[in-house]
Amino acid sequence: MTFVPIDQIRSYHAHIYFKDSDERETAAVLRERIGEQFLVQLGRWHEQPVGPHERPMYQVAFATALFASFVPWLMLNRCGLVILIHPNTGHARADHLVHALWLGNILAIERPEQLPEGPTDPAEDIVSPNTSPTLKPDC
Repeated sequence: MTFVPIDQIRSYHAHIYFKDSDERETAAVLRERIGEQFLVQLGRWHEQPVGPHERPMYQVAFATALFASFVPWLMLNRCGLVILIHPNTGHARADHLVHALWLGNILAIERPEQLPEGPTDPAEDIVSPNTSPTLKPDC
């Protein structure tokens, strides 16, 4: 058995999924609230599934130091949306399929081959926040 040291985690991603116009509206409100409260990198909207999951979504990248406050906040405030949270260790396939945690239902992986198996460039996982919190955190 091989154990991976946690210092291999460069950053985290949260994938916020939505399946219809009502959930998209909920996801938009959640996105706005995240941007108000957390120093994160808000990714682009994907109105069509981009894989490996078959739902539209957007991504939130965040630094490891934010995990202890951001993830519990998402647990309590996900508004019924399905969220995948995974570390970025440089091994995207394992990060999404083995090391991930889910808030809500687990979505099937449709095209795992889209995710690279081998090591990736560490620069890809650097979080450059594009939001400045404007409110004091609730938690």
